[in-house]
Amino acid sequence: MNTSNKIFNQLVTFYFFSFLACIYLSSCGKDKYYIDGGVANGKFEGSTLEYLTSKPREFDSLVTVIKLAGLEETFEKDEITFFAPRDENIKALIGNIRTDNTVNNLLYFLGRDTVKALNDIDSTIWRKYLLRHVFKGKHKLADYPQIDFEITNVYPGENYYSYSGDVSNIGVVFNDAGGVKYAGYRQLYISYISDMTNPDQRYSVPVASSDIEPDNGVVHVLDYTKAEFGFSQYDMVIDIENSKR
Repeated sequence: MNTSNKIFNQLVTFYFFSFLACIYLSSCGKDKYYIDGGVANGKFEGSTLEYLTSKPREFDSLVTVIKLAGLEETFEKDEITFFAPRDENIKALIGNIRTDNTVNNLLYFLGRDTVKALNDIDSTIWRKYLLRHVFKGKHKLADYPQIDFEITNVYPGENYYSYSGDVSNIGVVFNDAGGVKYAGYRQLYISYISDMTNPDQRYSVPVASSDIEPDNGVVHVLDYTKAEFGFSQYDMVIDIENSKR
């Protein structure tokens, strides 16, 4: 191969891989706006209940619980912010009796009848614990103050009363990036406070997907790997036990 052909082939190879690199970088630039190839859009045309119903893989059991609790009108008409538990957290309530941290495990340990179906649990209990996740008004991530769990005296988040009358602290964690404090991505957290005389004892859950906007409010989906339905399965066991007496 003569020198000119060799140079020509090298140039062709160079431009070919440069072209591939441009395509790759162009696609990377869209990562902020694309999820699984589709444009990320938080708007949903319909009520909060209709949104949850449209996602049966994530919320089929949750919709059942809303109906058992008699809260369809709240989720269809009230302007609410809903920190939505996923079905995994509801199904865990009636999970294997030998699995730690399930309602059935605790009921079995106490020698009580276990729960075989969602409608075995009294509707007033479903209502009480579901409403811990519901707050009046429409609040997106940007509407909540910053929280830093290491220095809550400086960045404390803010306390809010839920529809159940319980108090939760809600705030946005500003993560670090590149060694720069608070320069990274922001993540919403909800922390249930069971005893206001000891507010530092709290059950904190991160939000996995925020700012979903149905017509009558905002939905923030909880990270199911770190959540318990109602923020306290132990309290729920006590109520279930009392309801069976």
